[in-house]
Amino acid sequence: MEHRLIDDTVPACAGLLLASASARRRELLRKAGLKFQSEIAQVEELPPEDFSARELCLRNAQLKATEVASRFPDRIVLGADTIVSFDGRIFGKPRDAAEARAMLEQLCGRIHEVLTGVCLLQRSQGKLCRFIDSTRVKFRARREVDLDNYLRSIDPFDKAGAYAAQEDHGRLIECVEGSMSNVIGLPVERVVTALKERFAIEL
Repeated sequence: MEHRLIDDTVPACAGLLLASASARRRELLRKAGLKFQSEIAQVEELPPEDFSARELCLRNAQLKATEVASRFPDRIVLGADTIVSFDGRIFGKPRDAAEARAMLEQLCGRIHEVLTGVCLLQRSQGKLCRFIDSTRVKFRARREVDLDNYLRSIDPFDKAGAYAAQEDHGRLIECVEGSMSNVIGLPVERVVTALKERFAIEL
């Protein structure tokens, strides 16, 4: 199978390779001033029922990075996985509109945790850096939110927890404790620090 690299802003033999086609993650990396390409990881994510929330996001991030690094061993590969943890349960991407609405109804008026597992891997150099970033998010009360209108205005099916933090503008989110970029899909501040300190990438 032929694989096409997205975002041809760096030579194919060097630089950062994002193991994802996520538009949100790509935009965060661009805003941080990083040059990169994207390659979709050819893997199936692990089932949430087999792991804790923290273990799941970190294992999935490493799974993605490892698969892409097996094909591009000289590149610095970035794998990431974001999930929502609430009341001991893991909220991933909803399967349908009913599940999306049910997720948001449960989260309204409550605090949940957004976890992103990050794996940076350069296979040829034997370099590996893994971490988890956590952000606490509080939603507005149910009476303050028009869920029908909200769900019509976004695509909830590719988003953990069925909401779009980057498009929220205060409609659902009342306050955030921690990194907002993590809620969007990638704790870019910590990623940049790791790339500088562990992989000697300069902006």
